[in-house]
Amino acid sequence: MMALAVYQNNYTDKAAQKWQVKRLSSHIGAVVKGVELHKPLSVSDIASLRGLLLQHQVLFFRDQEITPRQHRDLGLAFGSLHRHPVYPTVPDVPEAIVLDTAQNDLKDNALWHTDVTFSETPPMGAILVARHLPEIGGDTLWASGTAAYDALSEPMKVHLDNLTALHDFTRSFPLSRFGRTEEERRRWAEIRNSHLPVEHPVIRVHPETGQKAIFVNEGFTTEICDIDAEESAALLAFLFRHMARPEFHMRWSWRAGDVAFWDNRITQHYATDDYRPSRRIMHRITILGDKPFGPADKPVL
Repeated sequence: MMALAVYQNNYTDKAAQKWQVKRLSSHIGAVVKGVELHKPLSVSDIASLRGLLLQHQVLFFRDQEITPRQHRDLGLAFGSLHRHPVYPTVPDVPEAIVLDTAQNDLKDNALWHTDVTFSETPPMGAILVARHLPEIGGDTLWASGTAAYDALSEPMKVHLDNLTALHDFTRSFPLSRFGRTEEERRRWAEIRNSHLPVEHPVIRVHPETGQKAIFVNEGFTTEICDIDAEESAALLAFLFRHMARPEFHMRWSWRAGDVAFWDNRITQHYATDDYRPSRRIMHRITILGDKPFGPADKPVL
């Protein structure tokens, strides 16, 4: 941990020397000025942004002009990219998913969730670009899973540290919404069969910082394993309410040219659906991650 802290401080210090970094809340969020994301980043710049991401959990960049291909290349600077099994993608850029309220059912975005936790290896992070915004509304909120964990009582931390939970693709992508035609039902069944429920720790240990974070979310977590169903439901309801406390949050009001980059391992987000019938279009690049481990586990390298 000491070596990691020195590494992180070295690169965040370098970033502070050439970029303006403004914190947005006590626990989460910072605006970074002086970075041109459409240009290839140097090794030093990538390391500096990684350090800032570890420190602030979600980073924001204003006034960026970035094409879908440049968006993909930016994601590749931080790791291999995920291809979403459900959402449509940008033509010729299959790694860039399109979140368009005029074309997609996006109810799964209007609740607290961590992206793609139905995977054995949920994403490390994601980069979101605003393409078309409503005149009013459409903010996104992010919550810090580490701040939420730190606020728990010590007995609750001990209890949760040893629990696991199931994450299920069908919770956010049910057949009732994604199987309206025979072809959609066939495709949905294929996706479901290749994304069976997976078990993750209720409390995740960040693989780089060692911080503990709550790792259950309304979008995909269905039950806590090895306890009574009523106990599971009550405990999940408590954790979902706890994560929704505003002191763990920050809220971002989008403008044209905005880019957000978040650490998906220890955060949740909520896209407010308060602008209909106006249209909102976002593009997301998702960076592959590792298998989560909890306080009682050894990391899988």
